[in-house]
Amino acid sequence: MRRTRVKICGLARAEDVLAAVDAGADACGFIFAPSPRRLTIDEAAALCELVPPPVGRVGVFVDADLGFVCEAVARCGLTSLQFSGAESPEACSLAPRPVVKVLAVGTEFDFGHAEPYQGHAASLLLDTYDPQRAGGTSQSFEWRSIGELPGWAPIVVAGGLTPARVADAIRILRPFGVDVSSGVETSPGVKDRALMDAFCAAVRSVDEEVYGR
Repeated sequence: MRRTRVKICGLARAEDVLAAVDAGADACGFIFAPSPRRLTIDEAAALCELVPPPVGRVGVFVDADLGFVCEAVARCGLTSLQFSGAESPEACSLAPRPVVKVLAVGTEFDFGHAEPYQGHAASLLLDTYDPQRAGGTSQSFEWRSIGELPGWAPIVVAGGLTPARVADAIRILRPFGVDVSSGVETSPGVKDRALMDAFCAAVRSVDEEVYGR
């Protein structure tokens, strides 16, 4: 059966990393960009040690210096990188790990904007456009408005997902993966074990409904 991958992002506490892994997350996200959940490399390295293979360790960056990205990869054992800023296709190609390139979805979104990243980014993450923030908006975009997903890259959906809403996102978009942060928190950077369990269970349940056993 096809399975939707789950990334729990913005992890900042050891107990939350362990709970995310126990809940069944396929990847754990650690933020190195301006955010209430921002970590130093030292802090992220300690948390990444708690993530067992094959669970992914994703570093989230916004227009970061390549040297800083390389240091984070080396120190934290990151398995992939999420570029959430205005990084160019060339910057994605130079990155030391596969890149998930974030696309901000606003009222005039067009997948044609993603075409330059074909062959440079390993996957695309759709998040809600906010003029003040690069991701982490806690708001959903209109899932039915974006048209047919491109076939050349796996698509991950983020933005306002919760245990109650993730099933609808999967039914409508059939993405490769879903990405949640604030939707499983009690406050910024403080995850809730029950919400993480419920989110992963909701994904597994809708996968059975949509894709069958």
